Amino acid sequence: MITQKIIRKLRNDWTLLDITTRKESAMDVRVKNHVILGPQEDEEMVTITVDGKEMQARAGEMILASLIANGKIINRYTAKRDEPRGLFCGIGQCTDCAMVVNGKPNVRTCVTPVKEGMVIETQHGLGKGASEK
Repeated sequence: MITQKIIRKLRNDWTLLDITTRKESAMDVRVKNHVILGPQEDEEMVTITVDGKEMQARAGEMILASLIANGKIINRYTAKRDEPRGLFCGIGQCTDCAMVVNGKPNVRTCVTPVKEGMVIETQHGLGKGASEK
């Protein structure tokens, strides 16, 4: 039920990002003609593994952008209340997008570029290998 509340909030704020009802390729949520940057060229696609599932991502795009394009909006769950977190600031200042990347916990996925073969996992609490307080 928590996931449904987050999706409803996204619908209210970003009506173009309708992740729940999208049946065709999730790649359609990417910005193809940016207001300032202009038309975006198609980049080389790479394969990443997210929570055991393979996904396609543009080489060099931020991990968080590829996750959202593939319909994944929850990146971590908090340590105390196990509450879901996802995109918040998008500039690496908060920790809401923190995930376990290639075995390293607390990687800010909004400022970390995608590379071929990355293994990304939803982070629970402080993440694997981090000391619980």
